[in-house]
Amino acid sequence: MLSDSSFFATIPTKDLDRARKFYGVVLGLEAVRDLGEEVVYKAGTSEFDVYPTQSAGTAQHTLGTFIVADARAAVDELRARGVTFEEYDFPGLKTEDGVAQVGPDKVAWFKDPDGNILALTQENA
Repeated sequence: MLSDSSFFATIPTKDLDRARKFYGVVLGLEAVRDLGEEVVYKAGTSEFDVYPTQSAGTAQHTLGTFIVADARAAVDELRARGVTFEEYDFPGLKTEDGVAQVGPDKVAWFKDPDGNILALTQENA
């Protein structure tokens, strides 16, 4: 039943105006629907919703991933816009200048202003 359905992610924020600036200006995403109390952004062929809640930033896992052609170039461009990338050094996962090799893919993680963890992934088959 759901295999033909699109999947729509939702990202929490404590401050919708701050989130509008981060997702719209810093990340450069288009707001396709601004409903006042929530905003829908377009990234490629996907859309996601940013909505206010006091539980924003409490998840300790990656909420979503942007698939990019070149992880290093994307990291460099977003750093120039003020985005800080996470550095990890765990068994089996180590970032170097913000980017980790995860199997065949290159992955980088960053947080939005609420502390929600997002990622960039360069898929390599």
